[in-house]
Amino acid sequence: MRHAIGYIPILTTILSLLFGTSVLRRYQSRPNAKHLLWWAIGIYTYGLGTFTESYVTLFGWNPFIFRMWYITGALMGGAPLATGSVYFHLERRVANVITAVVVAYIAVAAFFVCIVPIHMELVEAHRLTGKVMAWPWVRLFSPFVNLYAVIFLIGGAIVSALRASRDPSQRNRAVGNTLIATGAILPGIGGAFTRMGYTEVLYVGEFIGLILIWLGYRFCTR
Repeated sequence: MRHAIGYIPILTTILSLLFGTSVLRRYQSRPNAKHLLWWAIGIYTYGLGTFTESYVTLFGWNPFIFRMWYITGALMGGAPLATGSVYFHLERRVANVITAVVVAYIAVAAFFVCIVPIHMELVEAHRLTGKVMAWPWVRLFSPFVNLYAVIFLIGGAIVSALRASRDPSQRNRAVGNTLIATGAILPGIGGAFTRMGYTEVLYVGEFIGLILIWLGYRFCTR
């Protein structure tokens, strides 16, 4: 897949570094806003996942990068961002419990991703796919994490957009949360196509999705 689309993750990684640093600086000025810390972690994790995609495009497939890609993408792609929304919408004590459960679940899943044998005959030099894992059941961990992201990241943004839409003075927040929800949906759609072998859709979805989330964040903080 060494054509133009294969290089899109490089741009996404650069955007993630810039965006994540912006959110982290905002957190440093508001250290009690734990949701900002998790959002920054989530954006950096997003960038780490696209970095692995960039690496494979430029230098080819290797098992360490593949495992890192699966952990940061399929298992953690939306989880830290969703955790930020958990801290934003829920009481701190409840958010702490939910976060502990999610982190433990991802740690167990990541362990199996690290030890799963690889079907080397299925490996493509410049394409990433979970089909190369010899234990298909390992891929069953990711849908639960994705559901968590849908409920709290996408759902939280939709709820915030609906609430803000009732108040004309909150128009920026309504628009911003709508953009965030849309941007968060796109990588999930790309991930579904990846399961069918169309990794290129994921790369495009990640790039456009991150741009929309950043625009949404700017609208909400304007």
